[in-house]
Amino acid sequence: MATRKHSKEKKRFRIGSVSVYKHRRSWWLYYRENGAARRRRASQSLEEARVIAAEVNAQLAGNRPTIFSFQPISVEDLTHRWLDYHEHVRRSSVATCQRYRTAVEYLVRFVGNEPSCRCAHKVNAEAFLRYVRAVQVAPNGHRNARKRGLRDKGIKFILGACRSMYGFAHSHRFLPPYADNPFAALAVDRMPVEDAKRIHVFAAAEEFSFLSACDDWQFPVFYILAKTGLRSGELAHLLIEDIDLVNETLHVRSKSELGWQVKTRNARSIPLPPEPIAVLQHVIGQRREGVLFLRRSVQDQPADHVMTLSRDASAAELAQRADCLSDTLGRQLTRVESFRLAKRLWRDAGAAKTDTIRTEFMRITRSIGLGHVTAPKCWRHTFATLLQEAGVDPLIRQQTMGHAPAGPRAGALGMTAHYTHTQAKVHRRQLASALSLRPRTSDIVADQIGNGAKTEQKGEQQ
Repeated sequence: MATRKHSKEKKRFRIGSVSVYKHRRSWWLYYRENGAARRRRASQSLEEARVIAAEVNAQLAGNRPTIFSFQPISVEDLTHRWLDYHEHVRRSSVATCQRYRTAVEYLVRFVGNEPSCRCAHKVNAEAFLRYVRAVQVAPNGHRNARKRGLRDKGIKFILGACRSMYGFAHSHRFLPPYADNPFAALAVDRMPVEDAKRIHVFAAAEEFSFLSACDDWQFPVFYILAKTGLRSGELAHLLIEDIDLVNETLHVRSKSELGWQVKTRNARSIPLPPEPIAVLQHVIGQRREGVLFLRRSVQDQPADHVMTLSRDASAAELAQRADCLSDTLGRQLTRVESFRLAKRLWRDAGAAKTDTIRTEFMRITRSIGLGHVTAPKCWRHTFATLLQEAGVDPLIRQQTMGHAPAGPRAGALGMTAHYTHTQAKVHRRQLASALSLRPRTSDIVADQIGNGAKTEQKGEQQ
């Protein structure tokens, strides 16, 4: 009589100092690391469990951390390391680091109220989301302002920053092995935005009313914003030497030696039609160097020394101030200190704050019955819409607006954008066609420049 052999799978075996055993449907590892017993789930597959056990055994033999080991870290320490990484390794801008710091500070405050989840790997992302949705904040940061809940876009930014920080923690082995990013499970990118402020695009009649309500200081500022699509920060940091009156071109470029950079770090040149050039020429007047748009309080005052410096001379002035402050403190300046010093130099040079531009913008919109429109960025949206209405080439629209490419290595038009070299006359002609859609604005330009010229002549006669 033939006998049947029953194949029986071994449920426990050893690979070096690592014991492998089966529990329920999975294979587990048992070993000792730094004098402490470790039990870790390896895999449901025997072959994968053998490979992992061999790798762990080799790591133990070499006195290296195993693939299952991790370094627990508190949320506060993780925040400091992540921000330090962005500041000194990634070299993110000071403003970006400040935004990240503000965002992750909500997580620090959350774990401060939850003693059981002080360690980063114990944070419950869903509980944190409920906490953030219940937080009341002052929109302008003033302690006496009426508080409200965070808007959906703000919540998404906070969760996105936390997700990025936990990705950093995972890559630096601050989380348990094979642990998922808790904030990735929230599907932040798919969260709806239900309370976003509506972007206002100025109609032709509204644009005419707005520019007609401007005074002598406001008109050139908002006309250039409306007809070039510049960001407020780009306009505030324009120098006279950024305007090429001979070739009728406006150059938007970073000034890293003066502590300011374009948002996308990409310089661009905008060939301008005659009307914007006439406005800029009127703003420059007889000046040769310095900030293009002086703030209201210093516009009619005698020029200070710093207000007449060129870009190179301003950089030398800033370097001298930095050396003096560094000698006083007895150490090298931090990036934040250097940033503040550069802001002080821009103020001494007569530059206007972006907050001032926004305040002036709101003052005008209230006077024409558009009090709900509070962001100067609406001019940028209006200009982009106007370019589309005029049928301006998409590549020229992207170059004019200074938008970042859609991908890390290619623009929105792929290699076509790389091989296309737009001529200045074509660029200027396309912008002129867009500006011609609103002819009433041209009348305001003529009136403003004419009145300004008459005022200057009267002042010279007196």
